[in-house]
Amino acid sequence: MPKGVYQIPIPENEPILSYTSGTHEKIAVKKELETARNQVIDIPMYIGSEEIFTGNKLPLSPPHDHKHVLGHFHEGDASHVEQAINAALGAKEAWASLSWEHRASIFLKAADLVAGPYRAKINAATMLGQSKSIFQAEIDSACEFIDFLRFNASFMQQIYEDQPESASGIWNRMEYRPLEGFVFAITPFNFTAIAGNLPASAAMMGNSVVWKPAYTQIYSANVIMQVLKEAGLPDGVINLVYVDGPVAGDVVFKHPEFAGLHFTGSTGVFKRLWKTIGENIDLYKSYPRIVGETGGKDFIVAHKSANAKEVATGITRGAFEYQGQKCSAASRVYIPANLWDEVQAYLLEDIKSIKMGGTEDFSNFFNAVIDERSFDKISGYIDKAGSNTMNEIVAGGGYDKSKGYFVEPTVILTKDPMSLTMCEEIFGPVVTIYVYQPERFEETLELIDSTSSYALTGSIFSKDRYAIELAMKKLEHAAGNFYINDKPTGAVVGQQPFGGARGSGTNDKAGSMLNLLRWVSPRTVKETFVSPVNYRYPFLSEE
Repeated sequence: MPKGVYQIPIPENEPILSYTSGTHEKIAVKKELETARNQVIDIPMYIGSEEIFTGNKLPLSPPHDHKHVLGHFHEGDASHVEQAINAALGAKEAWASLSWEHRASIFLKAADLVAGPYRAKINAATMLGQSKSIFQAEIDSACEFIDFLRFNASFMQQIYEDQPESASGIWNRMEYRPLEGFVFAITPFNFTAIAGNLPASAAMMGNSVVWKPAYTQIYSANVIMQVLKEAGLPDGVINLVYVDGPVAGDVVFKHPEFAGLHFTGSTGVFKRLWKTIGENIDLYKSYPRIVGETGGKDFIVAHKSANAKEVATGITRGAFEYQGQKCSAASRVYIPANLWDEVQAYLLEDIKSIKMGGTEDFSNFFNAVIDERSFDKISGYIDKAGSNTMNEIVAGGGYDKSKGYFVEPTVILTKDPMSLTMCEEIFGPVVTIYVYQPERFEETLELIDSTSSYALTGSIFSKDRYAIELAMKKLEHAAGNFYINDKPTGAVVGQQPFGGARGSGTNDKAGSMLNLLRWVSPRTVKETFVSPVNYRYPFLSEE
């Protein structure tokens, strides 16, 4: 068959559409929202060539309108996990043997499908199922997912092109094999792009995958599978199961062919999974790859030279976009006393103007948190903070779950930099602010570094370059993604590879070549053109 040295089309970040009044994209997504709300769908598991309807149906509802039912998904059990593993292993040989350019073509086609005919559908599904505004859905389920697919194909080519040097008379080659076994992908509710990327990135490198999404993300996960199937992904390469976490883990982590875990979720769960894998290490054919992005207690620190309006905007966007349900969301803020009054005025003005409600109304900046469990956790933190005499709730603090799981954007001012909401991850629209004396900037940086076990994102606002450099040095290990004069959210694939260390994960940088390297097992090949025929070396001769 013909061969060639193929070049992936040079990827560019997908443009973010405006969704302003009268635009084609706004009309299209409004139509999809209406269609989705006027039907109740049945969502199967996808295992091998089968769509599995178990009859054990669980409802899916918009978090901002939890009495409305969008559809039902069919929950599985341990037998379906076994079936998915068998399907993945059965598909593996043919998939791994498929020429890399054909694997790339499938995911590049999927990207174009999301950019075109599926854009309104996947955005509407994310808006309804995860209560994201149209802008938050667009940058996530459309643009970021598209970017992952296109840039990863390019990163795959770069990996394959990285070859060793060869001395005279030999030819050294490096093969990048998929892992031996199957990969288990566990994905969160908060980003449709992450839900698509975790199984797809491993699959792109020739692996077959069992994928377990968060139940609260299944509505848009179903659209991802529809896209991948239309793009030509062979049966069994990615198997989508809806099974309770411990039930799935009991099967997956005892299987000898378990080869890797691709995870985004809570730090506590990730630690338990890592421990389980370690306890079962003698069962496995090889040492499993463990890749995880977990929690964050992300910070903003302002220097005395900062612009107060810029700081306030960074807090509003960084803490309250998507209701603070981002691993990167600003959750603790350190502001010098010389700026606090001005920052507070701008911040309260912003919060007063924020509209809260359902995602179908595009004028709502703020929507609902994901479910009742999250609502109760967040409201509990607000109540505890309010009962602490060291704290003052200066904005928000209200919550109501009668129609949807709504929590007001909340700002807590604390006199204790080690108070509960300064230290623990909340994963909701709550930000705590500590005011420090400007001359104690360096001490404050040390405080930031030691306050939290997490190290995901952080930012500094300053006009003083010496202060910026000092912050970068002092906070070297406090954030895997560090921002200067910007909010600590909004990493873009190919521009700001994402991930943190310490309690925030393995820092394998989704959106870069580093992540894809975890899903291959290199083999070095040395070929000698003229083989020796005498074992003797020159040093053996005597004069």
